[in-house]
Amino acid sequence: MENVKNATSVNNESAESRGMIKVPLITKIAYGSGDVACNLSIGVVTTLLTLFYTDYAGISIKIVGMVMLISRIFDGISDLIMGFIVSHTKSKWGQSRPWILWSSIPFSLSIVLLFTVPHTSSATAQFIYLFVTYNFCTTICYTALNLPYGSLSAMMTRDSKERDMVSVFRMAMSPFGRILIGVCTMPMVKAFGDDQRAFVITAAIWSVIALALLLFCFIKCEEKVVIPAREKQDKKKAKGSGMATLKALVTNQYFWSLTALWMLKNCSDTVVGTLLPYYCKYIMHNDTWVYSVLYFSEMIACVIVVMICPLFMRKYGKRNCVLFGAVAAIVGQVFFIINPYSFTMALITSIIRGIGTGPLCACMFGMLGDVVEFGQWKTHLRQESYIFAAGSVGSKIAPGLVTALITSMLSASGYIASVTGGVQQPQEALDTIITLLKFGPVVVWGIVLVITILYQLDKKYDKIMADLAVREANGEM
Repeated sequence: MENVKNATSVNNESAESRGMIKVPLITKIAYGSGDVACNLSIGVVTTLLTLFYTDYAGISIKIVGMVMLISRIFDGISDLIMGFIVSHTKSKWGQSRPWILWSSIPFSLSIVLLFTVPHTSSATAQFIYLFVTYNFCTTICYTALNLPYGSLSAMMTRDSKERDMVSVFRMAMSPFGRILIGVCTMPMVKAFGDDQRAFVITAAIWSVIALALLLFCFIKCEEKVVIPAREKQDKKKAKGSGMATLKALVTNQYFWSLTALWMLKNCSDTVVGTLLPYYCKYIMHNDTWVYSVLYFSEMIACVIVVMICPLFMRKYGKRNCVLFGAVAAIVGQVFFIINPYSFTMALITSIIRGIGTGPLCACMFGMLGDVVEFGQWKTHLRQESYIFAAGSVGSKIAPGLVTALITSMLSASGYIASVTGGVQQPQEALDTIITLLKFGPVVVWGIVLVITILYQLDKKYDKIMADLAVREANGEM
């Protein structure tokens, strides 16, 4: 009761002075545009890059898998480094926002470089080129862009409902990047000549559009949250409180929960995204309209659920919405397991899996914002950039590891990589594609279900914010 009374007295301060800021509609749209840009570009990497390497550049699937696997080590390190850099960034634009401007051009360029693989018979030369360009794109450029982009939402407002809506706009808009990639890339590639040059032209088009969207995001999204008591925290950092910062992060149990959830969501995306082109090409014998329809159906179902999710979030809470989604995604896979050779079953599964993915997409970054507040409440340290590294870690490390696993299993099954279109794949390779596409998502969403059941932050959030209001009114973090 004492905390509630004190919190009420704190309300004499203006809501804006405590960071409870209303985010304008144009700002929400601009913020969502940033993720559309990321998905336009990185969507190519997580869905069609493996197919390009094996079936258009003629690179051994073993080399592709090795590059993906080794690169994960560097990706993990880069996230930690970038979290440190962002937390120590000071500019006229703020802490996170300037990185959207600084990294947008290199990131757009890096996407095109992925597809300019030189024609050579040297496996070593191919490995080096893939390794350098893949890590330049994902380890360096994407990290420098996506990590500060994610943490920016926690610096735009501390109002949980507003932050949830910013997250909803982000995740309602971001699938349109993947939809464009999934629906339009292969038709564009075929229209431009259905060869490596066609992929380069297509990637360049997506990169230019992505650059324009990133600049729009930078211009309209400003950092508004100012916490006077944070100056004390910054002085402690200057004196060298690296161990305290690390301890605060690793002891925040909900940071690990959200990191795991986002990694698992991206695992599901990568299993489906990597295998679906192979499934459509070799099982359904149609890698144009069948692929586009299945991919579009899943993405649009996800978008619709993300858009209506705020209605349910207010009534049932973010955790319960994610719980429902996990159950739905598992149920959806049952239809595909029944008959994986049926287009109808594949379509039903795609739609239901999209419905199941929607709640996690809608709630994820709002939940991460809540974790920032929990971390401050628990440790007296506010760590937006480090905590939002969860999103960056999950969006890169998980796809890389899953892609490495998939390519290793395809390689072991005898998959034949070739630039010619008429290759007859061995039955074992075809069976592997089917098996992974049937059971991979079930395993992933089963783990999501368990983690979400254990997540209890929603129940504590109101008390946490009341306590923080009192502490900050007294000049404490």
